[in-house]
Amino acid sequence: SMAPLRVLPIFLAGVSAAHAFAPSGLMAPASLRLRSASAISAPRPALAARRSMIAPRMAYSTKEEGSFPSEEYRMFFEEDGKTISPWHGIDTWADKDKNIVNAVIEISKNTRPKMEVATKEESNPIKQDMKKGKLRDYPLDIFWNYGMIPKTWENPKHEHPELKAFGDDDPVDIVEIGSASIARGTVCQVKAIGTLAMIDEGELDWKVIGVSTKDPKADKVNSVADLEKEFPGQIDEIREWFRNYKSDGTYSKEKGWTGVTEGANGFGLDEKCMDVDYTKKVIEETQGEYEALMKGKVESKLSLK
Repeated sequence: SMAPLRVLPIFLAGVSAAHAFAPSGLMAPASLRLRSASAISAPRPALAARRSMIAPRMAYSTKEEGSFPSEEYRMFFEEDGKTISPWHGIDTWADKDKNIVNAVIEISKNTRPKMEVATKEESNPIKQDMKKGKLRDYPLDIFWNYGMIPKTWENPKHEHPELKAFGDDDPVDIVEIGSASIARGTVCQVKAIGTLAMIDEGELDWKVIGVSTKDPKADKVNSVADLEKEFPGQIDEIREWFRNYKSDGTYSKEKGWTGVTEGANGFGLDEKCMDVDYTKKVIEETQGEYEALMKGKVESKLSLK
């Protein structure tokens, strides 16, 4: 008799439950496939449309160690029961032709703990950042989901020819602007629409802005103009939040940021939110820097496992 199949908790990222639970290489018969409530209630789209919606098979789960919040807390990533790095073990693009990246969510919207992929630790788990020996929180909630794009790297030894700034030694950040809160550790597909060139203490720290493909407005957003139309004022909010969150100013919904005298970040490229094509170029360039890092062409103290 066959051994029972061990089922792991799974974040489904654009893949049917049948794919997720079937052993590798097998597909459950249609009559036995598990379907979500939304799939059962939703009308079935045309077959051609359905084919374009199916992403590569991804069955990522997470495992937490240590209590939260604490210095010991870590969230590890697994694929089919094996520990993987969210930085090195997940593809950059979910659908490059449609500008859709895989985003690893580190911080859920409307929360404060500054969580990040630990680039210097093996398997790169998510942990809480430390500053001056203390767990680091933002001084106010972040109003969007925030994470990183796998297999990208901002090289601290490479000076951007136009911005005259060096990379911040991290994967590229992504701000997901949609309406839903996305749980920490989720690998989700995000349309990469625009980017801001933030300069943080002299280091270049790109902020890609996008919308989850699961957001109700995703289909309407294909340009920065669309982003501004569907989420009015949000690009400016993002810019001002990242400009001022380390400053001595205070924020209120009514007045925005006031009393800022020091500690503000700057932005290059005339503070513009650059378009889809520029954003794709930034991601491709930082993929190139990442590949050079992995081939040992750049010295670093980062964990490449």
